[in-house]
This record gives sequence, C-alpha cells and structure tokens, in this order.
Amino acid sequence: MILGVSEWLSQKLGWNVKHIRIAFVIAFLFFGTGLGLYLILWIVKMFSK
Repeated sequence: MILGVSEWLSQKLGWNVKHIRIAFVIAFLFFGTGLGLYLILWIVKMFSK
C-alpha cells in the first residue's frame, strides 16, 4: 500500500491484493512479523528490477 509490496507480490503470486494485505495485518497483529516481512520484501522488490 505504501511501498507497493502487496501489489508487487500479488502480481508475482497471482493472488488477490486484498488477501495479501489482510495477511500482512494478521501477521503483524498476531505474530509481530508482518512489518519485518514487509520491509524485507520491499528490499527484494527494489533489487529485483
């Protein structure tokens, strides 16, 4: 949403963007890993171009 990770990941996996965003929020709220995973995927996205 902010950095475009969810949309990029949805294109790579063929999933719905809405479901990926919900998964990030759930991972952040329940497991505390959503933000870290989001930042790691943002770095991967930046270097994959």
